Amino acid sequence: MNKLLGEVDPQIVEITAKDLTRQQDSLMLIPSENYASRAVMEAQSSILANKYAEGYPGERYYNGCQFMDDVESLAIERAKALFGVEHVNVQPHAGSQANMAVYHAMLEPGDTILGMSLDQGGHLTHGANVNFSGNLYNIAAYGVNADTERIDMEEIARLAEQHRPKLIVVGATAYPRHFDFAAWRQIADAVGAYLLADIAHIAGLIAGDVHPDPAPYADVITTTTHKTLRGPRGAMIMCRAEYADKIDRAVFPGLQGGPFLHTIAARAVAFKEASEPDFKTYQAQIVKNAKALAERLIENGFRLVSGGTDNHLMLMDLTSKYEKLSGRQAADHLEDAGIIVNKNTIPFDKRKPRTTSGIRLGTPMITTRGMKEDEMVSVADFITETLENRQKASIKRQIREKVKELCAQFPIYEYLE
Repeated sequence: MNKLLGEVDPQIVEITAKDLTRQQDSLMLIPSENYASRAVMEAQSSILANKYAEGYPGERYYNGCQFMDDVESLAIERAKALFGVEHVNVQPHAGSQANMAVYHAMLEPGDTILGMSLDQGGHLTHGANVNFSGNLYNIAAYGVNADTERIDMEEIARLAEQHRPKLIVVGATAYPRHFDFAAWRQIADAVGAYLLADIAHIAGLIAGDVHPDPAPYADVITTTTHKTLRGPRGAMIMCRAEYADKIDRAVFPGLQGGPFLHTIAARAVAFKEASEPDFKTYQAQIVKNAKALAERLIENGFRLVSGGTDNHLMLMDLTSKYEKLSGRQAADHLEDAGIIVNKNTIPFDKRKPRTTSGIRLGTPMITTRGMKEDEMVSVADFITETLENRQKASIKRQIREKVKELCAQFPIYEYLE
């Protein structure tokens, strides 16, 4: 019981150490990822992992939960203060489960949801036909305007009037512009729909006051707690007080049993970190870095979907420069050079999701490391040089060394056995 990991399982230690090296020596540009702090990771690996605590604070089904109540209550109060909401449920294990719980609470199977199409930037749980949401509910999908590649609110209003959804989902995984939540509220009210804001990608930006706030407008808000919020992997649901009982019952006992109190403790730590003044500085720098990276990529001849970014991410249309290069191929070539992105469909993509015509880039992780606008110019140039010389292994190796040198100037935490 008292042996350290290195004594019990050196194979896991070896794999973890290798991935630390990968993370340290690579430019991590996937916008849905981030580095959790040492404090967050310490809480997540604590003895709180040993306890079952089905139920909610003060209403548990197991004895011995007084300190579990303290942890969960603390996380709830910190989240309420951070986002200015009336009720929070911190138990969902993942963003998909959070969205499922909201649908379970607010809808009946067969009800209509208006959500963003997956191939236009939405999420699986916004109505994709391969997901539970597309199977259990009637989905009316919206996307972006073909000319501007931005959401057209007049078109959203038209679709809402046509389909009369019971719930409208505003949120995305690959949309580089702001959401006007007040406008979405007006549309929801016009057709008598609930408004769900899925802020999984932009929660940190909202907490940092660099993105419009959904709290005054949405009936329910879901988010993951990693990504820009920079906490542990997990999720939470925020809502108006009138929906609190429905939401809580949908999470437990509706969809989950025992919550992960060690992860909830780590979320509480992340919420505390996000309440500090330097977190707002960090979020502002994420946006500054994204704009700088986008501007340099455009200068280097790439076309970005919608012409740039307002937030932490951007979508690069590879077809504008390399007709035959797919997103999958580009991501693999960039990984050869130590640059980690993900393949991603672009609006009206002619390629399939496993191939794609685009790649998705983001700045949360490199901003966490301390990089700023000057480094974004270097990053954009590394990307450009790699794709221009994608068939030349020797040049990709040279770029990888340059990437490693840049990363060495901005180290992440060291691995401790």
